[in-house]
Formats: sequence, structure tokens, C-alpha cells
Amino acid sequence: MSQKNPFRLVAIAFTFLLIGTFLSPIITCGDSSQNPLQLKADGSDKLSPAQTQAVALEDAFQEVFEKSSPSVVSIATERTVALQQHPFSGDPFFDHFFGRPGNGGSGRVRTQKQTGLGSGIVLNEDGYIMTNHHVIKDMDKLTVKFKNQKTFEAKLIGSDETMDIALLKIDAPKSNLKPIPLADSNKVKVGNWAIAIGAPLGFEQSFTVGVVSAVQRGGIDSSGLSYIQTDAAINQGNSGGPLLNIRGEVIGINRMIASQSGGSVGIGFTIPINEARKVAEELKLNGKVTRPWLGVGLDMISEEDVAQLGLKDNKGALVRQIIKGSPADKAGLKLDDVIIEIGGKTIQSPEELINFVRTAKIGKRLEIKIMRNKNEILTSITPAQKPN
Repeated sequence: MSQKNPFRLVAIAFTFLLIGTFLSPIITCGDSSQNPLQLKADGSDKLSPAQTQAVALEDAFQEVFEKSSPSVVSIATERTVALQQHPFSGDPFFDHFFGRPGNGGSGRVRTQKQTGLGSGIVLNEDGYIMTNHHVIKDMDKLTVKFKNQKTFEAKLIGSDETMDIALLKIDAPKSNLKPIPLADSNKVKVGNWAIAIGAPLGFEQSFTVGVVSAVQRGGIDSSGLSYIQTDAAINQGNSGGPLLNIRGEVIGINRMIASQSGGSVGIGFTIPINEARKVAEELKLNGKVTRPWLGVGLDMISEEDVAQLGLKDNKGALVRQIIKGSPADKAGLKLDDVIIEIGGKTIQSPEELINFVRTAKIGKRLEIKIMRNKNEILTSITPAQKPN
């Protein structure tokens, strides 16, 4: 019998030890209680309570997109414009002889197509689409495109420049027409989720999320409308598209942004859906909007006005202009009158007065209370139809 080599025995033992170390997890994998490395299929044992809530919120956002996106459309616009041009157009010397483009000159006339892109929402199964007036203004051709890439030529039913709302109609199968639910925008609060879907800069079906930054934001433009403000990213192409709540309901129609660069900086303004819906309903019935009118130009009351006019505070709407022959003129209103009440409603600002008059009935007399020369005067005024 030969003598065994002790080094060889150590090597063999070490080899078996290594094999056992690598095979142990494999052999015991059938018993999860013996395998601390095994994970559950959904990975849920790795999520903290906060992460679980975050995943639930992700699911909610995805659900909003899946439910709402078939009801959000892109609107491609096109028009043909005539341009008068000569070879040296823009040079004062040649413009003197050949004429300037569009100014009756004798230069060569050419045509050019101008295109644009906006967004819109499906209102009902009859094919009515709501968007902004500025999206479709002066356009010759309107094409509605759905998420499933199907396109339909649209007919303009009516448009209102003041409120910047337009109503279109398409002939499409009902399978393509999924109406989007509308919320009550009077219930919108600061801090609510705000979700935009549209075609910003031409990128269709883009989904952005933010919050409602402010409500009743007035003084933005001459419409007198109080907007919903949001920090959800909206850009050119989002116009006419929806701002949604976390339930996937429309709280407003995106209209504009405040930006020095022209891109989103987190200040966007949305037409409250309650206001937009009223306009769309009237456009559907009449093709236009007739609105009541007082014929006054209004202004906020400054501290200087309070001192000069002997007012108690700066609440009310200051009359800066009166149009001759208007209801305000007939009612005897004067410059520097302060309207503090109309139709039983106390007026805190010009926006409140404008919003009240917007819902008033044409031809129905209203009591109006004004401050003039430190005296309170009660009179009446009858809104008329606003001239075109």
C-alpha cells in the first residue's frame, strides 16, 4: 500500500467545500423559508409604505391617460395666403416703382400655405369638438386627428373670440367618438392635481402633470374672464386641449402661457370648463354668442383714487369710460362713479362686475348701487346686446 500525500487530501477537501458553497443556494431554492435571497414575483417586499403610495399614484396617472387620451384630438389647420412680391421687395427704391406687397403694387403675386397645430376635446357622440378660437381663426381647412391616427375633416360650427372658444363638428363613426367627462370648475381648488394632454410643439398625445396654482386669476386680458392657473407644462399646440383633474375630468381648456421666452415656465392659464361649456352650447344653438353689455370701461381702484374720491376702501369697479348711447349712458352713470353693487350682488372688483354681467339677461333691468361724491346712489340699468 502506498503512502497518501497529505497535501493532496487538503486540496480535495477544499474542492468539495467550494462545490458545496456554490450549490447550497440552488439546492435549497425550493424552500423560500430557507432562502433569504429569493424575492416575491412583484417585488412588493422591497417597497416601503411611501413607495407603495407612490406606485399607486403612478397607476392613477396612467389610468387618467388611458381613459382620457382617446377623447383628446390634435387639430391641424391650413390656409392659403396671397403674397405680392417683386424681385427687390423691401428695397425702398424699387418699392417706389413696383409697389409694396399687399399695397396695390404691381409686383408678382404668389400663394403660400400656412399651417398650425392645436388640440381639442370630444364633447359628445354627435361629433362635436371643442377647441380655442385662436387655433382655427381664419383657417381654410381643419383636420381632426385621433390617438388611433384616424383623421377627419372638420366643419366650423361657430367661434367666439372674446372667450376664445370654438366648436367644430366631424362626421365619424361612434366608435371613434368617446366623450370626455366634464367636471364642475367652481369646485376646483389650489393644490388640486392638474393634468394636461395635447400636442405641445407638435408632439401629439403628450402628458404633463402639475397642480392648480391659482383660481379666479383675473386681469389677464380684456375678456374679463377669471382663469385657472397651473404649473403643468403647456406650450404652443396645447391650446384647446384639456386640463384634467385626477379623476380624468376636464376642469378647463388650456388657452395661454405667461413667458418671456415663449416656452413654458410653469405659468399657464386655463378657461374654466363651466364657462367654456356655456359658450359651446350657445355656439351649437346659434353659431355665435350674444352677450349682455353695459358700455362702460372699468378700472381697479388705487390708493390715490381712494384719497381723491373720498372712498372708504378700494372695493368696487371704477368707471373710466362711458360709451355714448350705451345702457350705462342711459342710466346716467358718470366718470369716476364706483359701482359697488348690481342685481343684489356686492362688487369687489371689475372682474366680479364683468363676470356678473356676462350671466345677466339682455333686456332685464337691474338695480345698481354706485358711490359718487361720497354719496351712495341707487339707480337701475338694463343690459343690452353687445354690438359686433
